[in-house]
Amino acid sequence: MFKNKKTIYTLISIPLLIVFLLFAWLFSIVFEGEKPLITIKPLPEFLSGSQKFTLNISDMKRGIKRLKVFVNQEGREITISEETFPFQGLLNRKGVHQLEKEIFINPSTLNLSQGRVDLIASVWDYSKRGGGDGNLTLAQHKMMVDTIPPACRTITRMHNINRGGTALVVYQTSSDTEKSGIFLDDLFFPGFPADGKSQEGIHVCYFAIPYDSNLNPTIYLWARDKAGNLSKTTFYHHIRKKEFRKERINITDRFLNRVLPYFSFYLSNSEESDIKKYIKVNNDLRKSDHNTLFKLREKTTLKKLWEGTWLRLNNAATMARFGDHRSYFYKEMMVDEQVHLGFDLASLANSPVQAANHGRVIFAEKNGIYGLTVALDHGQGLVSIYGHLSSIGVTRDQDVKKGDIIGVTGETGLAGGDHLHFAIMVNGIFVNPIEWWDDHWIEDNITRKLDLLKK
Repeated sequence: MFKNKKTIYTLISIPLLIVFLLFAWLFSIVFEGEKPLITIKPLPEFLSGSQKFTLNISDMKRGIKRLKVFVNQEGREITISEETFPFQGLLNRKGVHQLEKEIFINPSTLNLSQGRVDLIASVWDYSKRGGGDGNLTLAQHKMMVDTIPPACRTITRMHNINRGGTALVVYQTSSDTEKSGIFLDDLFFPGFPADGKSQEGIHVCYFAIPYDSNLNPTIYLWARDKAGNLSKTTFYHHIRKKEFRKERINITDRFLNRVLPYFSFYLSNSEESDIKKYIKVNNDLRKSDHNTLFKLREKTTLKKLWEGTWLRLNNAATMARFGDHRSYFYKEMMVDEQVHLGFDLASLANSPVQAANHGRVIFAEKNGIYGLTVALDHGQGLVSIYGHLSSIGVTRDQDVKKGDIIGVTGETGLAGGDHLHFAIMVNGIFVNPIEWWDDHWIEDNITRKLDLLKK
């Protein structure tokens, strides 16, 4: 009889245990406490116009029940989106467990005022916790509404520019300006803060008219604030037409035999004829070398380093000018065309080369067709180039004064004889050096404008 009672007790307790475990399992699912996950991207600091936000939401257990997205500004709540998702299938297994939601917030449409605004996203799941409301997750992002463009105005009035030449604009921007400068069609020339004695917001900008520019480019002063608002304003300018010389260059086999071995690093795998090798160097390598020089604009300092008229190589004859259009002939057949973007100056062989003005060495090594090359940063986007050197006498990051010896002339690279290739770049664009050698041009176009900063 005792055995029977024990057997009956066992038969009753097992189902009760199963029921209890089933109930506990169901309870843990229905009343689970894991909150939904939600991310908001992007997270801008400012809101200046219509902005798209992407919400990624997930709840892999009970599923997403409700979503509400709104903005709050000084207690004023504006609903952007509000949705409820149906309960589907056993334990909501067919319900929504993952969701990507895109919303747009436009300050103008929502009549938001300038200042702080909060973006808030609330999401609930189908858990029975929280009195049946479910687990709640809040995601909040704080932004500043700023839809007012920065102010900018030119201070200098006259801007007469030669094609292939340089101009200086002095201008002022409002304090919220993050970046500013001059656009010439698609070319951008950044402005730089004037010296510390100048009024706040005063900038200087050197810009160039490329040698091949049309005479009616679109030129305007541009500014952007931290919120991304843009301002554009035109200013008076006059571009003077300038014609450049045409030059015929005859290429001989003797010349090819002399210069091509220098470029063995570039032509090592080439089995083409010597003239085709030369054309490859004169075109493809030239482009690569110019790109190297163009990138030097990124290393310019914010401060003006140069002073006064720029120096020219002592006792040197001009062998080639800026903007010369060169036609190359081989055995009476034209094989190539290029434009010379500097001055070739020849004195005695192995003549000392002086720094044209105060600056800092930002390049001192081989550069393809220019051979051994030195580049000096003169601040605010101005760079001088010294090519075809036989030796270099300075190192990178070295400060130099006007007249310091930085190297010796030579015939490295694609040079037909011992000379200096001298060039000036304005934010990566080659300009005519002859202007910078002219003290009257500097006085009329640069110094007088910079003197405005002292007033």
